Amino acid sequence: MAVSMRDIDPVFQGAGQKEIEKLQAVPVPKESYGKFFTGDSYIILKTTALKNGGSFRHDISTIGSDEAGTAAIKTVELDAALGGRAVQYREVQGNETEKFLSYFKPCIIPEEGGVASGFKHVEVNEWEHVPRLFVCRGKHTVHVKEERAKALEVVQYLKDTNHDGKCEVAAVEDGKLMADADAGEFWGLFGGFAPLPRKTFSELNGKGSAFTSKLICLNKGQVVPIDCGVLTRELLDSTKCYLLDCGSEIYVWMGRETTLEERKRAGSAAEELLHEGNRQKSHIIRLMEGFETVVFRSKFNKWPKKAEAVVSDESRGKVAALLKRQGFNFKGPAKAAPVKQEPQPQIDCTGNLQVWRVNGSEKTFLSFSEQCKFYSGDCYIFQYTYPGDDGDECLIGTWFGKKSVEEERSAATSLADKMIESLKFQAVLVRVYEGKEPIEFFPIFQNLVIYKGGTSMGYKKFISENGIEDDTYSENGVALFRVQGSGPENMQAIQVDTPNLQSRLLKEGSEYDQFWKLLGVKSEYPSQKIVRDQESDSHLFACTFSKGVLKVREIFNFTQDDLMTEDIFILDCHSCIFVWVGRHVDTKIRAQALSIGEKFIELDILMENLSQQTPLYVITEGSEPQYFTRFFTWDSAKSAMHGNSFERKLSIVRDGVKPRTDRSRSMSFSPDRVRVRGRSPAFNALAANFENPNTRNLSTPPPAVRKQVPRSVSPDPSKTPPRAASIAAISSSFERERPRPTLIPKSIKATPDANKPQTEAIKPKLEANARESSPAKDSQTAIPVAREDVKEGSEGEEGIPVYPYDRLRTSSTNPAPDIDVTKRERYLFGRVQRQVWNDKGGFCKATKVEAE
Repeated sequence: MAVSMRDIDPVFQGAGQKEIEKLQAVPVPKESYGKFFTGDSYIILKTTALKNGGSFRHDISTIGSDEAGTAAIKTVELDAALGGRAVQYREVQGNETEKFLSYFKPCIIPEEGGVASGFKHVEVNEWEHVPRLFVCRGKHTVHVKEERAKALEVVQYLKDTNHDGKCEVAAVEDGKLMADADAGEFWGLFGGFAPLPRKTFSELNGKGSAFTSKLICLNKGQVVPIDCGVLTRELLDSTKCYLLDCGSEIYVWMGRETTLEERKRAGSAAEELLHEGNRQKSHIIRLMEGFETVVFRSKFNKWPKKAEAVVSDESRGKVAALLKRQGFNFKGPAKAAPVKQEPQPQIDCTGNLQVWRVNGSEKTFLSFSEQCKFYSGDCYIFQYTYPGDDGDECLIGTWFGKKSVEEERSAATSLADKMIESLKFQAVLVRVYEGKEPIEFFPIFQNLVIYKGGTSMGYKKFISENGIEDDTYSENGVALFRVQGSGPENMQAIQVDTPNLQSRLLKEGSEYDQFWKLLGVKSEYPSQKIVRDQESDSHLFACTFSKGVLKVREIFNFTQDDLMTEDIFILDCHSCIFVWVGRHVDTKIRAQALSIGEKFIELDILMENLSQQTPLYVITEGSEPQYFTRFFTWDSAKSAMHGNSFERKLSIVRDGVKPRTDRSRSMSFSPDRVRVRGRSPAFNALAANFENPNTRNLSTPPPAVRKQVPRSVSPDPSKTPPRAASIAAISSSFERERPRPTLIPKSIKATPDANKPQTEAIKPKLEANARESSPAKDSQTAIPVAREDVKEGSEGEEGIPVYPYDRLRTSSTNPAPDIDVTKRERYLFGRVQRQVWNDKGGFCKATKVEAE
């Protein structure tokens, strides 16, 4: 039902924080946002832009005491001005909701006094420069160290706000008084030390009691209880308002067809219900039909799937006008929802890839030519190492085909866990199902082909025992593939059912009768693009997991500082789920990180119809990839800090955050590694001269240029015309057949047994290169060429000092000074001849290493 703007307070022609003064709403200056006086009531509007094409979410909160009745009425008017889409919260001082507190991080500090009002006059009490004591209170049972760390965020706020960041901070622990000057000075302000009583959590927060929810209908001013055993959506009528009393909160549900006066009376009825029951700490939450919160919908049995609420053009215009008058640089949304653009993968596509197929309880290494050919009946494990913002990143994942067997899925998970453990949990783990791959998956597996059937022992055994026809792809047969993708770096070819027919190019709409006859019969077929799950607004949850029971608590308006090293957090962006594990999490709980993520998907906390096959990542603190950190304003120096949460926050309060300069991971590579994947070198050379450099089809900006060790003398390309250089590159590719390299990280030693885990990255690369090795078939490896007749300590070809082998060994009695110990081989000089394993199955040259 349309609401006339004549019934709305003119003050709501602006938006933001409002103060109730003399029974009227008065705008609060922006510089005073978050500053509250105990004698006043306030209205706070929080508007959040959503990712679904120009829509907004509005939350209106009221807090205060004396003028609470007036504030409740004014929030209804403000909601009407916003088109009736806001969720309204009645807050109580000292018992605020987490959503409200998240607007004013790290805390709110109510101050005595206030503006004179019609209910009660309170003189403003101005603070003087005298010692003040603050008590930090929270509502949750948290780790002691975590609670103390949160208190230090308040200390940082006081230091910056009241002292311009220039004051000393001392930490005083209860019971530790001996030989502590800070403790002595602290207790001197109280007249001396005295033992402190200890209060339990229940004493501070009260004991919760069971409460049976009650549904009440408000019809023409009458309050009518509804007797029902189970709450269902069908009980709610769009022409009426309802109260859902849940004890600690009362929900006011307002039908879309109700009038403004009916909505105001419903809010007043909820206030009266609280006063009658002497429940001053309970919250009141008002919702409009079509904009119900997840918590409200969870109170009902099988709430229907939430549909997109229809918002009129008039309401869009009102919102745009309100935000513009408030000073926001806002452009009104278009009438039609804009076309959703596919998000770009946040991963470098030039890294090194290894793939294994799971065969029973073991894994079989796949050569370069086979690593992008998957079967729907098989499971695979992959390890991908690529350059990141702060060093090399490593991703280890499992891929489960649609028809793979459960036994091999379990084996793949177990084997991947062992690989993660061998890398000291410095790699990211991801679980992927066929058809539900995340966008970061396809740049890794460029030109992916998925065949029908399977080749593993588990799949063959399953179809044999169940009498299922084996339709595994054969090169001798004919197969039909569906090709999809948006570019050459994320193309996929997926085998589908087909009759045996000769290849012929056909355009849609020009098919001949024989074509349809071979398919069986002409019928309707999908004409829409296959759309994957879209990324939605992200939500962060703190988790506790005990005895198979998962409990979560949402962190509103989250930041990086909310990630505590003692806890596990889950980031839900609908298209994928991230499980973040702090360094100080108990090892037994850490081992269950994947199970915690699976349980979260099963519970579907946000009631968003999560698929059980949603991509699931497990990320360890300190190894966060860019596709995770993009949801935060990320500072890698914070994740590199040592100590627990309290020790880290205390260090920040005292000394600030020091830049991170020493990040080095065990899977680092030599700077001269080959990082060419996908397109041929000749094609890259040609494309570089004809393509616009501003429209490069890369997943992420190209990595920084690194110096390469000169391989041989070649003409200066800068003196050669670009197109001539391109043609020369093409010609050279035809003159000789160059083997395609297996992109194995150079920190991992290749062995004749390709079935063994390739996770030797932890071992020093220098000694691995010094030993003779037998590379896997179809691979090409090379030892960097070192210069001869170079003096010890002088600069080599890369502009770094070089030393003999004996001084670079870890056990050297005279070690080389000022070197990167993770890249010792870069400083080596000696007589080295290149060895190349060619595609004919032999060495082009022998290897010889001589220390000088």
